Amino acid sequence: MNISISGHHISITDAMKAAVMDKLEKVERHFDQIQSIKVILSLDNNRAESAGNGKNNHKAEAIMRVSGQEMFVQASDDNMYQAINEMADKLDRQVRKYKTRIERKARGGKRDAQPLEMEESTDLAMP
Repeated sequence: MNISISGHHISITDAMKAAVMDKLEKVERHFDQIQSIKVILSLDNNRAESAGNGKNNHKAEAIMRVSGQEMFVQASDDNMYQAINEMADKLDRQVRKYKTRIERKARGGKRDAQPLEMEESTDLAMP
């Protein structure tokens, strides 16, 4: 798996790289057919309303390529490491959902649950 990490208006430290790599290992454990992941860490100095209290807004974005499809997630927070955690969690959810969809297609679109059998009911005659 090819992981590239870049920064926009921010210099990427070794600690940030380590945090991203650590979080993306969890995603790779759930799905091993990932071709590449591009992570963009950015700092928005516009003090967006979502940041609140005039603090800087840290954003983590990821574009992941799997066979024939791209998945995109982004997360924002006042803390870059919180944004990285949230971004990785969102990506993990998308990967698990994609994997489930692929497995269902392989089984023919049927779910695991067996259809419920109808119980015979006896009609009670009203006197």
